[in-house]
Amino acid sequence: MNPESFQQLDRVIHEKGRLAIMSLLAASPQLSFTEIRGTLGMTDGNLTTHIRALQQEGYLAVTKSHEGSRPLTTCALTSQGRQAFAAYISLLEQIVQAHRPQNV
Repeated sequence: MNPESFQQLDRVIHEKGRLAIMSLLAASPQLSFTEIRGTLGMTDGNLTTHIRALQQEGYLAVTKSHEGSRPLTTCALTSQGRQAFAAYISLLEQIVQAHRPQNV
């Protein structure tokens, strides 16, 4: 595998905060903003920025509703987001396999 493989990694997903969000949501149908923030230890502003980037790419769906009288924001991967995340993980696996020493 050549250096171009690394350049094929999805830059939107590759940023560590967005990768963490995508990883969490890949394992769950949806999570609330507060669940994501608490799990990842992000600030509101940082998380909002990453969510917006993923949403603009079409990877994330954001739903705003109310739970009783309290606002509730939930996030879920779109089908495009799930496909992009699967492709990202597959490419990482290919890179690792191609660079693994032969006698391991």
